[in-house]
Amino acid sequence: MAKADASKLDWNNLGFEYMDLPYRFTAHWKDGKWQDAGLTEDATLHISEASPVLHYGQAAFEGMKAYRTPDNHIQLFRPDRNAARLRNSCERLLMPVFPEDKFVDAVKQVVKANSDFVPPYGNGATMYLRPLIIGTGGVIGVHAAPEYIFTIFAMPVGNYFKGGLTPVNFTTSQYDRAAHKGTGQAKVGGNYAASLLPGENAHENGYADCVYLDPVEHRYIEEVGSANFFGITKDNVFKTPKSPSILPSITKYSLLYLAEHNLDLGVSEEKIDVHDLDQFSEAGACGTAAVISPIGGLEHDGDLHVFYSEKEVGPVTKKLYDTLTGIQFGTVEAPEGWVQQVE
Repeated sequence: MAKADASKLDWNNLGFEYMDLPYRFTAHWKDGKWQDAGLTEDATLHISEASPVLHYGQAAFEGMKAYRTPDNHIQLFRPDRNAARLRNSCERLLMPVFPEDKFVDAVKQVVKANSDFVPPYGNGATMYLRPLIIGTGGVIGVHAAPEYIFTIFAMPVGNYFKGGLTPVNFTTSQYDRAAHKGTGQAKVGGNYAASLLPGENAHENGYADCVYLDPVEHRYIEEVGSANFFGITKDNVFKTPKSPSILPSITKYSLLYLAEHNLDLGVSEEKIDVHDLDQFSEAGACGTAAVISPIGGLEHDGDLHVFYSEKEVGPVTKKLYDTLTGIQFGTVEAPEGWVQQVE
């Protein structure tokens, strides 16, 4: 694949697709320590055919973005939280942790080296970053890898959902996303591989994606595809599911804070019964890629429950979206420590 050329990009019509940018960061763990760390132009990872990542899924990753502000600065949104979550994922899979302070510095190096690819302010486009750690080396037994590669690559992206902030419908899945004592709280590759089939089934039936219910009773909402669920109750409480197998979304916890401190809503993390959707006047899915995707309706057992509207975004959801994206793009004052400048 040829290297991307920033001068030839149509910033207003970016998809959510991979591009080979000039630089990425890589580091190798071997002999008990991280080494060979720095920027490289090589977009190919060279690994053994017996690497545990290929056979046993020993891999974890993150998703984050860089934003261009109106005064042409570039900033990151809560990168320390991505560093902490990757640490948790690594610990769950017996992988060495890339130091959190060096993680944030490496992200900044990648953004700065590829700064021509950070979209201009005003069209909602961003630079998406993918930190990734994989187990490598020659291993055939089921145990942790002897070596690891940590890398961060980036690409400019548009909206994850082509319609932008427009409601879409979802359907519940009969499949489980993760077990309560499994890897649901870690951002590991296997969770996403397992979601491909139920996601495809939802698409074939005309839905944007599927909603996973708890693996014990198939009653309580867990995640929406690869995003977290939230609902706004009719008495103005921002609710989001609580479960040991939900990935702790940085976007969700940011929205929880903003709902309470900026919008004066009540907030709650609790079990949400799929049979108790009438309590909500609005609902949405949230995550780094999509930010917020309003849920128009949720189908379960043949019945479609419509929240605010299948065509219009609810007012609270819209205000949460505007507040969060305003902070990310530098037009709304951020809580202390949420934003870090790159240049």
